[in-house]
Amino acid sequence: MPQDDVKSIADIAKIVGVSESTVSRALSNNKLVSEKTRLKIQEVAQAHDFKINAKARALRLQKTNTIAVVVLFKEHTGRGISDPWLLDILGAIADELTLHGYDMLLTNTRTASNDWRNYYFDSKRADGLIVIGQGVHDSRIDALAKSSKPFVVWGAGLPGKDYCTVGSDNKMGAYLAVTHLINHGCRKIAFLGDISHSEMEMRWQGYCLALEQSGIKVNHDLYHMTDFTSEAGYNSMEQLIESKVEFDAVFAVSDVIALGAMKKLSAAGINMPDEVAVVGFDDVAMSLFCHPSLTTVRQQTQEGGRLLVNKLLNKIAGKEVNSQVMDVQLVVRESSRKAHL
Repeated sequence: MPQDDVKSIADIAKIVGVSESTVSRALSNNKLVSEKTRLKIQEVAQAHDFKINAKARALRLQKTNTIAVVVLFKEHTGRGISDPWLLDILGAIADELTLHGYDMLLTNTRTASNDWRNYYFDSKRADGLIVIGQGVHDSRIDALAKSSKPFVVWGAGLPGKDYCTVGSDNKMGAYLAVTHLINHGCRKIAFLGDISHSEMEMRWQGYCLALEQSGIKVNHDLYHMTDFTSEAGYNSMEQLIESKVEFDAVFAVSDVIALGAMKKLSAAGINMPDEVAVVGFDDVAMSLFCHPSLTTVRQQTQEGGRLLVNKLLNKIAGKEVNSQVMDVQLVVRESSRKAHL
């Protein structure tokens, strides 16, 4: 077929001897098409200087082949896309979207409109939406839930909410962490986090449950509202030391907070774990390589990213999906192993 005659996906399909849908997937580099077939189709397209008009294709199919991912965090916290845990789950989402032939549009609360339905769906920016975190009980999620638009949320399953969530067992994770500290002789355990976030509120519930089951009264002087940064962890630990409130352990709701707290403990000459034991949450890569290495609660981040994408694509296809809570695992390292135990 002469070059000028190759004007559509149908023309390439005839040359290669496959369906038009296979050609479309191959030109989007969808790995659901075998590598041999994908490369053959791409070679034919290149030889005939064929390029897909993405805008026309999206208008024709009423699809953008793009999924928007919105990361929610409060403006003043300083938490950004560079947060190690966020990078892990965003990478998992991007890999899974690529596998299915989708692009990822990444935004945060600084750039996202308050009217998500209009901004993402009505304007044809995206076919679906993945929200990372529920913010401080964010009303935009509730507004979107009243529409029929497909979206899923990484976060906590909340009473009275009928949207699909994927997340970790936050309450159990905190319970395991604090019970571990108690079993190692700790009785005055500080809590560093911000319980106005739904997931962190559940971690606070697990913290309180572990104390109560061990007959230890919850001391609210040991609760320090802490943003999701190492700097905030450092500052909270500095305030706790200066307050003269006695403590022998720290449970931080994220590893980055724990790492900041550990830096201050080290600077103050406080031995870890013999004087103060520390446990974090997430199991980011740095937790293994800091000194002492950080005991933490491991989330199934890779599996979480895969589930978010697949549940959203099922929603886009009109299938029913259910929320899912994933198990967590306590990973014990040097920061909580007391030498005399």
